[in-house]
Amino acid sequence: MSMAQNNNLIAKLPTSVVHKYLKFCYFILGFLMFSCGNGATEKTDTKNQDSEDTNTKQPTEVATNKTKTILCFGDSITAGYGLDDTNDAFPALLQQKIDSLGANYTVVNSGLSGETTAGGKSRIDWILKQDISIFILELGANDGLRGVPLSETRSNLQSIIDVVKQKSEDTTIILAGMELPPNMGQDYTQEFRKMYADLAQQNQLEFIPFILKDVGGIPELNQNDGIHPTVKGHQIVANTVWDVLEPLVLIDYYNLK
Repeated sequence: MSMAQNNNLIAKLPTSVVHKYLKFCYFILGFLMFSCGNGATEKTDTKNQDSEDTNTKQPTEVATNKTKTILCFGDSITAGYGLDDTNDAFPALLQQKIDSLGANYTVVNSGLSGETTAGGKSRIDWILKQDISIFILELGANDGLRGVPLSETRSNLQSIIDVVKQKSEDTTIILAGMELPPNMGQDYTQEFRKMYADLAQQNQLEFIPFILKDVGGIPELNQNDGIHPTVKGHQIVANTVWDVLEPLVLIDYYNLK
């Protein structure tokens, strides 16, 4: 039926019928508008609720993701030289111990095989581009094996300590001492050992007297070169470091600082 025919038919209907017909059309139109408007309101409310939920959860997620860094700065002992898997080196073993406590720390292995105190001094600025909570300094063995003058080794270690302190006074420094085999000469080896104790005392550092305690000089705990620890040797080294590190982690973990 055409529009003209439809209009003509409506015109011929009784007035009362036409009024009822128009009222019915208005009723249907109003119902449809109300339904659409109500749905839009519900969607808007849901969207606002989702936004509020997201804003409420966000600070918690950010706080949870925060982690502190323990940096192991050393030579081949730290790097895990000769091991098939660096996860067997003592820094990775420290991470396992920390994870077992549920403490929010990440251990970074910044060991470099063959590193001397001079080499460490030259790369310390680049290493400190990240924020560090605990800095474990394990350097000097290669200096001693090469017969580097102790005054030079001491000066380099002091420079590294100074740079770390200047970057952040809140960073805790652990100095790992080293000892040399007796064939380097009695005077040199004694002064070498004493150098670490003096630096720790003068700078008020946490101190590990000998990082290879119960490992150095024991054939079954060292690789064929007699210098670098085996997997079992690294487990003992990790325990030696943990004796000093654990109290620092627990103090922070339980907010006793």
